[in-house]
Amino acid sequence: MERERTGAIRAVLIDIDGVLTVSWEPLPGSVEAMERLRAAGLPLALVTNTTSRTRASICSRLAEAGFPVTVDDILTAPAVTAVHLREHHPGARCLLLNAGDIQDDLAGVTLVEPEAHADVDVVVVGGAGDEFGYAALNRVFHHLQRGAHLVAMHRNLYWRTADGLELDTGAFLLGLERAARVEASITGKPSEAFFTAALAHLGADASATLMVGDDIESDVLAAQRSGITGTLVKTGKYLPETHRSADGTPDHVLDSFAALPDLLERLASDSR
Repeated sequence: MERERTGAIRAVLIDIDGVLTVSWEPLPGSVEAMERLRAAGLPLALVTNTTSRTRASICSRLAEAGFPVTVDDILTAPAVTAVHLREHHPGARCLLLNAGDIQDDLAGVTLVEPEAHADVDVVVVGGAGDEFGYAALNRVFHHLQRGAHLVAMHRNLYWRTADGLELDTGAFLLGLERAARVEASITGKPSEAFFTAALAHLGADASATLMVGDDIESDVLAAQRSGITGTLVKTGKYLPETHRSADGTPDHVLDSFAALPDLLERLASDSR
């Protein structure tokens, strides 16, 4: 079921993992679809909660796979988190719990060593991985008990890999919030601030922008709450039961990203 919006789409926001790739391998037809968007001259941004790689690393990996992208096309949760920390916690001593090296995208943020006994002003939680062991989580819990703020790049419960669905940050974040009786500030999707940053990055109006993602809550419905047209693809972490039980309805539902150029052409034709 599709809930049509009127007006042509003049910019596109695209999730990466589960939409363009799975475990960084291109999904069928995704490279060709991206090439069609580029040929049409449509402004676009790749917006991702991926926290295991820097923007430069993501760009390099996608370019190697054939996607026509540049670093400036990519907006990540870590990059938006850095802006949030500089604006809301200037000079704060931050403890980062994350799987992957993203320090290059955290410019202007003061990070303390995990094993150091220094005071911590903000605990920053990125993507889950082997680093999320008992000792690390308990250390975070102690800092939160002492009054540290909690900032999380996202609260995704799981993500799709070549081996299937795997637990992500949200599963641990819920426990930390409840145990420490705090609420995390979310900087990546589905926060409104993230979509505001993405629109500003493109200089686009929400009413003329389309978001395509595989997560109905964090990608699609969250975008719609910001006034953006939401398009759900049935790849990546998509599950029919999650789709059926969602609190809202996507504007469009596609089998895959490969079908996006045809949808955009149809919407452009309908708006004439």
